[in-house]
Amino acid sequence: MEKQRPSPDKFLKQAKEEEIQEKRGKLKIYLGAAPGVGKTYSMLQDAQAKRAQGLDIVVGVAEAHGRKEILDLIKGFEILPPGKLEYHGKQLSEFDLNAALKRNPALILIDELAHTNAPGSLHAKRWQDIKEILDRGIDVYTTLNVQHIESLNDIIAQITRIHVRETVPDFMLELADTIELVDLAPDDLIKRLQEGKVYIPEQIELAKQNFFRKGNLASLRELALRVTADRVDAQLLLYRQGQGIKHIWPATERILVCVGPGARTPKIIRAARRMASRLQSEWIAVYVETPKLNLSEDEHNKAIQNIRLAEQLGAETNILYGTEVLKEILNFARERNVTKIVIGKRIRTRWKDRIFGNLVDELVRNSGEIDIYIIHGSEEVAPFHKKHYKKTTTPFKYYIYTIGIVIIATAINFLFYGHCRSSILVLNYILGIVIVALYGRSGPSILAAVSSILLYDFLFVSPRFSFVTEESHPYISMILMLIISLIIGHLTIISRKQAE
Repeated sequence: MEKQRPSPDKFLKQAKEEEIQEKRGKLKIYLGAAPGVGKTYSMLQDAQAKRAQGLDIVVGVAEAHGRKEILDLIKGFEILPPGKLEYHGKQLSEFDLNAALKRNPALILIDELAHTNAPGSLHAKRWQDIKEILDRGIDVYTTLNVQHIESLNDIIAQITRIHVRETVPDFMLELADTIELVDLAPDDLIKRLQEGKVYIPEQIELAKQNFFRKGNLASLRELALRVTADRVDAQLLLYRQGQGIKHIWPATERILVCVGPGARTPKIIRAARRMASRLQSEWIAVYVETPKLNLSEDEHNKAIQNIRLAEQLGAETNILYGTEVLKEILNFARERNVTKIVIGKRIRTRWKDRIFGNLVDELVRNSGEIDIYIIHGSEEVAPFHKKHYKKTTTPFKYYIYTIGIVIIATAINFLFYGHCRSSILVLNYILGIVIVALYGRSGPSILAAVSSILLYDFLFVSPRFSFVTEESHPYISMILMLIISLIIGHLTIISRKQAE
C-alpha cells in the first residue's frame, strides 16, 4: 500500500480536531426514512447492551407514543424527570437540560433531534440542547428522520408536497461520530402503520393519505441511504488524508474531468456528466493554472466559462494552482479517491509528441490504478498544450527600467570599490537582477544578468577598463555569477507568476 506522510499543516489540524473530539462527548444518530421504522427501539436496544456492560445511562427523552415494545424497553432505565414550563396558563413538559447537566451521566438518550422546545426553554431547538451536552463531554444517542435535514428541505417538499418546518442544520450530522441507518421497506412500514404501531388510530388514515404513500416512502428511503453513504464516504476520505494514503480505494465511483479553455471542452464536460449519471456517482471538474500557462484574457475567460458549465451540470468545481499540470491533477485525484479521469486529446504527429511531450500520455503512464477515459477532440481540445500559451511582447519601458537599475547598482559599486570585498559588489549586482526579475519578464531579467556581468568585468576586475585578464579564475567566477543570476531571476519570475 502506497503511503505518504501527511503535511505538517494537515497533521497539526488533525491533532487539534482530535483534541477537541476527545473532550467532546460522542454523538450517535439513528437515522430513518420516516416515523415508525424503529429508530427509538434500536436506540434503546443498543443502550441496554451498554448498560449491561456497566455504563451509566439515563433516558432524557424516549417517545413511546403508546407502543408497548418501547415501554417495555424503557423499564429498568433511570428516567430524567421532565422540566415544567408555564405557557399561556398551561403547564408544558419539556426536556430538562440543567437536570441532565447536573446528573452528568456517561450516556444520555434523547429522542427526536429535530424537536422544537416549548417557549421559555433554555434553547429554542433540541439539537441545541444536545450540542451543549456534547460540549460538556457527555455522550448522546438520538434519533432523526431524513426529512428534518436542513439541506434536504426543498427536496423533501418537492417529493411529499409537505413543507417540513422542524429542521436540523447539517453540521449536527457532521458532529456525529456514528450515523446508523434504521431501514424498513415501504410495504413493511405501511403494514406497521395499519397495525397501529406508528400513530394512534385517529391519525392513521390521515397519514396514509398524505405522508405515508408508497412513492413518498421509497424516495425518502433512497435519501436516507444516500445520506448515510455520503457520511461513510466523507469519513473514508478524512481517514485517507489523515493517514497520507495515496493508494486508491474504489469503494465508490468518483469521476474527475479536466477542464481547459478549448472550444471542445464542453463536449468533454457533458461526456463526464453522462458517465456520472450512468454510474450514479459524484463527479468533479478541475482547471489547473500554472506559471507556464500564459493564457490570454479571452482564453482564461473561456476556461472559467467551462468551469461554470460543469458547475451548472452538477459537478463540484475546483481551480488548482501549481507548477506542473500532471502533478496537480494526480495529487488531487489521489487525495479525493478518484477512480476515473476524463480528459480530451487531439491527434498530433508522432515527432511532435516525442519532442514536446503529451499530457494525456503522461497521465496514462502515471495514473496507476485510476482509469483514464480519453475523449477525442480537435486542435482546441488539448487545454494544457503550448499552442495555447500566450506569446507576450515585453513593453520597452521594462528594458529602460532594467538599464536604470543596472546603472544604479554600478554607481553604488563605484562608491564601495576599494572599501569592501569583491563579493559585496557581486551581491549588489545580483540584488539588482532580482529586482528586475520581480517585473515578471524574462527579457529584462536576462539583460540585467548579462550587462551586470560585463560591467563587473570591465570596471571592477583587474586590470580595470578591459575585458582581458591574465588569470582564468575571474572568468570562472563570472560564468558562475551569470548562471546563478539567471537561475535566481528565473525562480523569481516563477514565484511572481505563482503569486499572481
